Amino acid sequence: MSKINFNDYTIKGFYDEMFNDTHDVRPSYELFKKRLEKVSWNKLNFLQHSTDRAQLSLGMTFNVYNDNQGVERILHLDIIPRIVSGADWDYLSKGLKQRIVALNLFINDIYNDQKVLKDKIIPKELVLSSASYLKECIGLKPPENVWSHISGTDLIRGGDGKFYVLEDNLRCPSGVSYMLENREILKRTFPEMFEQLNVRPVHDYSHYLRDMLESLTKVSKPSIVVLTPGIYNSAYFEHAYLAQQMGAELVEGGDLVVKDDFVYMMTTYGLQKVDVIYRRVDDEFIDPLVFNKDSLLGTPGLFGAYLKGNVVLVNAPGAGVADDKAVYAYIPRLIKYYLGEEALIPNIKTYICAEEQDCKYVIDNIAELVVKQTDGSGGYGMLIGPHATKTEQDEFVKKIKNNPRNYIAQPMINLSRVPTLCDNSIEGRHVDLRPYILYGKDIKVIPGALTRVALKKGSLVVNSSQGGGSKDTWVLDNK
Repeated sequence: MSKINFNDYTIKGFYDEMFNDTHDVRPSYELFKKRLEKVSWNKLNFLQHSTDRAQLSLGMTFNVYNDNQGVERILHLDIIPRIVSGADWDYLSKGLKQRIVALNLFINDIYNDQKVLKDKIIPKELVLSSASYLKECIGLKPPENVWSHISGTDLIRGGDGKFYVLEDNLRCPSGVSYMLENREILKRTFPEMFEQLNVRPVHDYSHYLRDMLESLTKVSKPSIVVLTPGIYNSAYFEHAYLAQQMGAELVEGGDLVVKDDFVYMMTTYGLQKVDVIYRRVDDEFIDPLVFNKDSLLGTPGLFGAYLKGNVVLVNAPGAGVADDKAVYAYIPRLIKYYLGEEALIPNIKTYICAEEQDCKYVIDNIAELVVKQTDGSGGYGMLIGPHATKTEQDEFVKKIKNNPRNYIAQPMINLSRVPTLCDNSIEGRHVDLRPYILYGKDIKVIPGALTRVALKKGSLVVNSSQGGGSKDTWVLDNK
């Protein structure tokens, strides 16, 4: 078969990560394009097929709830990487550090002095009515006053070529295992290209994670566990992967017991004290004595042991209040309030339906907006107005009127696109970017990210639960 070429690749008004508006290749992709055009279609299809098999053999699967087609799927990895210049990445890293510092100051404030509420920087009722605001955490001071030690901030690049923050994930951000395994697979797929482009490494994430977890306790050789909801959780592969990579035990709530306000893991050798818990169980399920009394995923007494300082929970309970999509709209103000700086990475314009004027605008213009539940995730509870039917739009209007606090809206942003292998052609598909930030005694932004790609033609929804896939993200060691 013929060699790869991009003669028929169309731009169509979107920002393309590989080509500019005149179809000239961007500098960060020049070498990759030259190398790829020497590959035949047979070879490229073989490499993609080998990648699919590698994902299956590694167990890189996830579960989709309410899916009748089967329990597990692979998160399809497209072998054409997303390449980010060193200059772009260094700027993003600076902006991400700024944002996570301000958000942690905000979380610490609202559970303690509440100065930000007294100074009316953000409406008090907006914060206190958040489903993720936990009264049980009032007065809490976690180690180093850091609440969200592991975060994944979703970024997009708009049609103007600028990056924007789409949303923050400060509770149990997922996907980092796919970033790490995607890299291992792509290094084997394009070994020469990878070396020649001088791509920044991500393989030491697990070491950084372990070091960060150990830094949160005064115990010299702490016992660290990863708390998972179990094998039926959509991200179970990741829980097991990270535990194995860190040399930590993978446990479920029933494997732990609390005695005299200390947490122990049940082993074949008896009880073993636990010092740090990297939890992948949501707040409401971690302790049935305090939160959801019907939860079988947590451990009775766990929250009490945490309050006594006898165990560290990562991320801290209550951190999810900063994930609230209504709070998101105020983050540039929060950065200015706590740091005295302008936000380096801007937000998308956001309308808060809890505010009367914004609500009226959203209802009147719902056909042009993207509407989201403030506590939604995974692409659920969302309306893309321009792609929705009149009936779907009307249903969302009713939902907004019934519970305006539960919704925000944003203009539809045309996400940037990256060339993607689609059968025997290469076509542009929309992508977002999820970098990962570790925050302990210092802040580490991993020089790579999970690029999620909307595999369906024309789709803007990149979530794996909605049919999205992924790409390896190559950050070049250049300026």
